[in-house]
Amino acid sequence: MPEGDSVWKLARRLDRTLLGRTVVRSDLRVPRLATRDLAGRRMVEHATYGKHLLTRLSARADEPDGVPVTLHSHLRMDGEWSVTGPGKVLPRRMMHEVRLVLGLDSGSTAWGLRLHDLDLVATADEAQLVGHLGPDPLRDDWDPAEAVRRLRATPSTPFVSALLDQTLICGLGNLWVNELAFLMGVSPWTPIGDVDVERLVTRAATALKHSATVPGAYQVTTGLSRRGEDHWVTGRAGRRCLRCGTEVQVVAELPNDAAHRRTWWCPHCQPGPGPEVRVASRQR
Repeated sequence: MPEGDSVWKLARRLDRTLLGRTVVRSDLRVPRLATRDLAGRRMVEHATYGKHLLTRLSARADEPDGVPVTLHSHLRMDGEWSVTGPGKVLPRRMMHEVRLVLGLDSGSTAWGLRLHDLDLVATADEAQLVGHLGPDPLRDDWDPAEAVRRLRATPSTPFVSALLDQTLICGLGNLWVNELAFLMGVSPWTPIGDVDVERLVTRAATALKHSATVPGAYQVTTGLSRRGEDHWVTGRAGRRCLRCGTEVQVVAELPNDAAHRRTWWCPHCQPGPGPEVRVASRQR
């Protein structure tokens, strides 16, 4: 599932092939950016903020008064970046999904498929796109105290809804939210104010960093990488809890409600309110 650790790992992969290269040809296939040209700009950095990828490019060398720009993209559930070597292209069957093409001076080509929220702004103006987001454990400016403050500000919000709200803490998606509820030993619908929020924030940050940076640890929450045993509850509906043997339960998402996604839990290991307490909320 594309979560903060997914995007962070993507950024590092793109760094290996694109960093320092100069764009020689660009094709932005979204109406509002169709006339923008990135040719002549050097790939400076792939930064991340939660689930957002920020591809930073230099000013053009032939424009003394030019400014660096940032190409912003969001993967959501199905977005993808791919890089092909010199003389290679994507299969024709995938071309209708392409939203951007960047030809590089190395002969390689970067392709953005099914990208969402594609934007281009001056790098100095990135806050227009991501300034509303909460602290991100994978960034150098990670502020755990601020994450605690924001989560505590709405004490009645259910655990899963609070952690899915990217304006409170950034980078946790549905997989990590479900797994953290299990690891904290609380029902997914426990009011966040009833949880040890400092401990939760520390555990969330540690888990996300471990997943992103340790080889073989990507989104493994149990310590076991065997398929079917790598998560405590996520995706395990109808199977026995790995800790107590109780059958893991699942409830479907509320339609068009980002605060109430599909949720898995073990009723024995995670005592507290059930999904009957869910109330549809405004999508965030």
